[in-house]
Amino acid sequence: MMMSETKEMDAAPDQGLQIRGLHKRLGGQAILEDIHLELAAGEMLILVGPSGCGKSSLLSLVAGLQTADAGEIELEGRRIDGLSPRERDIAMVFQNYALYPHMSVAENLGFALEMQGWPRARREARVAEVAQMLQLQALLTRRPAQLSGGQRQRVAMGRALARQPKLFLFDEPLSNLDAQLRAEMRGEIKLLHQRLGRTAIYVTHDQTEAMTLGHRIAVLKQGRLQQLGTPQQVYLQPANLFVAQFLSCPGLNLLPARLATDGALRLLPRGAESQDWMADGARLPPPARLVGRSLLLGWRTETLRLSESRVSEPGWLRLQAPLRLVEPLGPDCLLQLQLGEHRLQLRLPGWPALSAGAELRLEFPCEAMWVFDAETGERLD
Repeated sequence: MMMSETKEMDAAPDQGLQIRGLHKRLGGQAILEDIHLELAAGEMLILVGPSGCGKSSLLSLVAGLQTADAGEIELEGRRIDGLSPRERDIAMVFQNYALYPHMSVAENLGFALEMQGWPRARREARVAEVAQMLQLQALLTRRPAQLSGGQRQRVAMGRALARQPKLFLFDEPLSNLDAQLRAEMRGEIKLLHQRLGRTAIYVTHDQTEAMTLGHRIAVLKQGRLQQLGTPQQVYLQPANLFVAQFLSCPGLNLLPARLATDGALRLLPRGAESQDWMADGARLPPPARLVGRSLLLGWRTETLRLSESRVSEPGWLRLQAPLRLVEPLGPDCLLQLQLGEHRLQLRLPGWPALSAGAELRLEFPCEAMWVFDAETGERLD
């Protein structure tokens, strides 16, 4: 990435993108329900969620490829939801690149400019700028079939950049790339956005992309917004069980529990013995909110630890379970243990000399525990 060039675009206006009360139904099924989002000028918002949650549909509504049943969309203070896609001044980068196979890289980069009536000299100068920005200078005469996946994705981004739009929409642009190339392109997209400072929405189902690319993350489930916040807020303070699980890799450790009459948390793992735990130091809500509820206690894999001591420290829950599997991951490894019907997972640095079947003592910290309502998924702590 060439970082020494002058700033590419004029300073963005104060207003970014506003989405108010957006609704969309298809075939009687709600695709999006009452979506409210506000992006500051220059902000990159990440939309995450499972397949079918409405991420790409939301992009299509913003781009004008679909029409909302209700709601408003404003871009830089101008109402755009009644405008055609061409009138909205928005550029999209797709998962499948969408390049013209019969055109060279240079022709692909400059095609939208030609359609907008740019003079040839100005168009060629702009194509040269974008090519230098994305390190495509040596590829300008090639056609898409002669390019690698990463090179094609650069061309797709370059075609969007050449237009200098008010808003960028990225629809899972890296999902067709291998892991190493995906990491490289992720870094390039972040540097490019920092340099240009344009408002953008980036759709992904990848946790790493969500955590590293955006200023804020919006988590969707079945067309409804579950949580909106910075990566740190969404990761450390998930609004509910769905958000906590979706942004956990490889997953959450969950144990069913109820509040006992003496104030202890009574762990009720299926297929294993129950255990009462006075969770001193836990951030628990008032007992009245917990009484009678089926609870789920949750911990991320990196918060657990192994212990060789027979005495547990205050503020830690101790459980013993057999080791089921060791998965080396390079700099660290993932241990899978089995407690009754529950799989527990622990991430450790290095390559510990452990064998399947070994009985291990796991310790769970109060301070890293979340308490969820088992029926609604609401986070209670």
